[in-house]
Amino acid sequence: MTDFESQVLAQLSVLKMQMEQLMGIGQPGRLNQLEMRVDSHERSVQRLKGLAAAFGALLTMAHVAIAWVVGKR
Repeated sequence: MTDFESQVLAQLSVLKMQMEQLMGIGQPGRLNQLEMRVDSHERSVQRLKGLAAAFGALLTMAHVAIAWVVGKR
């Protein structure tokens, strides 16, 4: 076996251990926890987008109302 082959086999062994650690051993592993965190983060971002849109619409309506009142005088 050459040095290259032994290096590849060593790296594959490390990769296999990392994948087992990531996937877990039949129990909800780290990947499942990461998916739940990403889902929670996406929900939070969507809520903030909705609040920003509502605030922008409210601010626009207030600006239009002020411009309308000032224009009537």
